[in-house]
Amino acid sequence: MADVAEAAVRGGAGMVQLRDKTSSTRAMIDAAREMKARIAPLGAPLLINDRVDIALAAGADGVHLGQTDMDPTDARRLLGGDAIIGVTVHSLAEARGVAIDRIDYVSIGGVFATASKNNPEPPIGVAGLSEIASLFDLPLVAIAGVKRHNAAALIACGVAGVAVISAVCAAPDPRAAAHRLRAIVDCAKR
Repeated sequence: MADVAEAAVRGGAGMVQLRDKTSSTRAMIDAAREMKARIAPLGAPLLINDRVDIALAAGADGVHLGQTDMDPTDARRLLGGDAIIGVTVHSLAEARGVAIDRIDYVSIGGVFATASKNNPEPPIGVAGLSEIASLFDLPLVAIAGVKRHNAAALIACGVAGVAVISAVCAAPDPRAAAHRLRAIVDCAKR
């Protein structure tokens, strides 16, 4: 994982999230420490998905929280004011319930179908992304099913960036894949 994280950052990824739903706590801490050591010198923050305890133990830069994870207010209290805290919203109702004074960014999705995560709700599509994005004055990230062919359309909805797993992690050359995706995002922002 650390090799892929480093390659992705060298290719242009601006942030890395450790998302591991199966490893032991100790294994996740070890993996997070190794990833942090590899990407911090390159200027990219490391966030831990769901687990504030792992973020604290590993010295990560923050956490990304889902709707059933720790409340962002509690995470902010534990991690401090400098930590990066993001949340995911899947719907307008969830978006309206976000405590924006406790977070730094919002991920919106799943925009498209993905095999990387079990999403019980149908994808919201570009129209749903646009509608939810209009509610926020924070940096936004589009998630789920993001690939090179659809990234520019997502940026056009007003998001600051895109989150990917398979588009980089499953690529034969993660650095090149991240570089191509970053170029698409940067071009769409212009």
